[in-house]
Amino acid sequence: MTGSAAGPNRRTMHAPASPHAASLAARIADRAAIVSVIGLGYVGLPLARAFVESGFSVLGFDTDPAKVEALASGRSYIRHIGADSVAAMIASGRFEATSDPARLASADALLICVPTPLTRHREPDMTYVVATAETIAATLRPGQLVVLESTTWPGTTEEVVKPILERSGLRSGSDFFLAYSPEREDPGNVEYATSRIPKVVGADGAEALAVATALYDAVVPRTVAVSSAATAEAVKLTENVFRAVNIALVNELKQVYSAMGIDVWEVIAAAATKPFGFMPFWPGPGLGGHCIPIDPFYLTWKAREHEISTRFIELAGEINTAMPRWVVQRLADALNEREGRALRGARILLIGAAYKKNVDDMRESPALKIIALLEERGAAVDYHDPYVPELRRSRDYPHLAGRRSLPWDRALFATYDAAMIVTDHDGIDYPALLSACRLVVDTRNACRRAGAVGDNLVLA
Repeated sequence: MTGSAAGPNRRTMHAPASPHAASLAARIADRAAIVSVIGLGYVGLPLARAFVESGFSVLGFDTDPAKVEALASGRSYIRHIGADSVAAMIASGRFEATSDPARLASADALLICVPTPLTRHREPDMTYVVATAETIAATLRPGQLVVLESTTWPGTTEEVVKPILERSGLRSGSDFFLAYSPEREDPGNVEYATSRIPKVVGADGAEALAVATALYDAVVPRTVAVSSAATAEAVKLTENVFRAVNIALVNELKQVYSAMGIDVWEVIAAAATKPFGFMPFWPGPGLGGHCIPIDPFYLTWKAREHEISTRFIELAGEINTAMPRWVVQRLADALNEREGRALRGARILLIGAAYKKNVDDMRESPALKIIALLEERGAAVDYHDPYVPELRRSRDYPHLAGRRSLPWDRALFATYDAAMIVTDHDGIDYPALLSACRLVVDTRNACRRAGAVGDNLVLA
């Protein structure tokens, strides 16, 4: 179903009029269009799977030959997308992965799903987007659709991607078609896979909007057409700013209520019984993942161009960024008060290294900062995470790379001075953990949700 913005912003799709657009729309309708997904990570691989399952032939492209080799062998490198899913894609005969950029010329639609990190100065790093646009421009041909899905600041599609593509001599809107449709992937969410999430689409002109909408209509339950690519870019930032600000609010409330001896989780659960005007968000040890800790700063950076100070967003970022230090201090205080010992020289066990439960994604995980902070204060730190057998290299904490997860061993865990729950994976036996450890500092309220309580449990 072709959806659109509700109410006064409702838009009506018209049939493509130009020969290139009409031909592309016909190929999409017949499932004859070849879709290339560029960047086969946590966003790109699920997207490729969704198009394969909808009957399209998909050419996956990634500059990492290890990913291409794994996919060709039917293996997955993302835990929540199992090897059976990858094997089914290969067996369908409609999926192939490559590292050869020349192959992109064969695609009718090219969907860009590459990282958009921040620099050390919290400014947008467009290296991957620029490099991808340059790669596409080298083989761009008339009639192709290019869609940016990477999260970025409003104006990127028009101001960064379009000029690079037009260096090919082709023109957007007549020779090729350019659009933006923000990814809405939620790794590990079994209820909302890619093909079940509505898609927002904005484009450079009416023809591009029509063909991009037709493409996503074939895969998702609803497309929401907006007036421009910049509007679609702003939609994605708004979604993640909303989460970042509300998480910052409950993180701040956690600190305030903790000082008052009030249980913030009990407060939020009770407030959530109100059937209107309240939406529960839950505190934690800090933000992680590739979106919420990063995306709001894309907007604050762009706002400075217009001499606007985004104080509210930046304050939320400061609160969330400070949470790892706060929970480490809670652990230090609990050790001192309950065990009569300092953090220096203590042996600490972290439960969870992934940034969220039930995934193997550790990008921007607060666990990395917590390990670093604990070791700066003289503690010896190990971790257990069934989803992360080994810490991967990260820009901010490269020295932690290669550390391996401890096996689940209650006798071993009992030798530690304290355990801190950082990631609340469902598969952890929290009652057993609490019974084995002298002190458990829980940043997720995981123990009580599992029915485990005790005098050795401290909320943080």
